[in-house]
Amino acid sequence: MNGIVMVGMADVKTAQGEDILMTPGLGSCIGICIFDSVKKVGGMAHIMLPTAIGHAEGNPAKYADTGTNLLVEGVLALGGVKSRLKAKIAGGAQMFTFADKPQILKIGDRNAEAVKRELKKLGIPLLVADVGGNYGRTIHFSVNTGNLKVRTINHGEKVI
Repeated sequence: MNGIVMVGMADVKTAQGEDILMTPGLGSCIGICIFDSVKKVGGMAHIMLPTAIGHAEGNPAKYADTGTNLLVEGVLALGGVKSRLKAKIAGGAQMFTFADKPQILKIGDRNAEAVKRELKKLGIPLLVADVGGNYGRTIHFSVNTGNLKVRTINHGEKVI
């Protein structure tokens, strides 16, 4: 393909070679990037909620538990090798403040923890995480290099 592959909300996309995966406007959502640096294949999921349990929603890409598995399946389908897969994540902000907020409202924290839990369950090392805070992020992931560029408003840009 050799271009920019847009990943929407509750979406999973895979790519290879020189392709760049991009998702804009991560607030409490998490962008998960999983890749095989030897085969130069990878993918990105834009996760909105921690778990599909108790939800009748039919889109598995929306949830950390089912979306992470869907992403791994996609990367393996491109020739990725499970033992070589690695992950990077960004997002999980607390975009709104609530007085005496109960844990249920801390969706960014809950999303980040759910993704980390799923990666651990799948045996995929998490190399780096840029999560939390109270600001949104736009991310660009290079399948070829494994670099994750995180852009923010008023907090700069960095490559992790």
